[in-house]
Amino acid sequence: MTTKVITEVTRVAAGDDRVHYDAVEMALHWTTAVLVIALYLLAQAWGFLERGPLRHALQSLHVSLGLLLAATLLVRILWRVGPGRSLPPATTGLVELAAKTSHYALYTLLLAVVGLGLCFRWAQGEPLAFFGLFALPAPYPFVKEQAQTLGDLHYWVATTIIMLAGLHAAAALFHHYVLRDNVLWRMLPGLRARHAEAATPDPRTVAKKS
Repeated sequence: MTTKVITEVTRVAAGDDRVHYDAVEMALHWTTAVLVIALYLLAQAWGFLERGPLRHALQSLHVSLGLLLAATLLVRILWRVGPGRSLPPATTGLVELAAKTSHYALYTLLLAVVGLGLCFRWAQGEPLAFFGLFALPAPYPFVKEQAQTLGDLHYWVATTIIMLAGLHAAAALFHHYVLRDNVLWRMLPGLRARHAEAATPDPRTVAKKS
């Protein structure tokens, strides 16, 4: 595999489409990332605790953040198909196909993990409450026998998302520190101007050299 092909594959994996995302897309992207990580860490944390108030509090927080993730995904999808910036293909051929497949797979997994989490909670017979403000009733009469299967699926889909997110981050860091391109910068709000300024030669330095 040539260096050019490696560069192209990792560029696509890092999400480089040669355009900057708008501020709303950036905010939704990072909100999604923070929520996914927080939800996974919460699930790992209460596994070390005995049944009690603290464990219950962590699970309730997990549910509330899960509902927030569901709302964020909904807004993100609506933004992309609505007023959001239309992004051109990152590349052509098989690499473009792989990029699109990975993109839609991640969205599908995120929607699946949210849906499975909601169904798991309903099957447990527990309230699906959002920070104690309101609760969503079950749209289907789940039974507790379904809880184990739903919980296992929810866990493994979440684990798969974390693994894919890790690969995504590794590709972005590879581009930033090894290839030294703009892949990471384009998804960091507030740093674009500073990066552009850093990339512009100092006129005084140019004058001295001339």
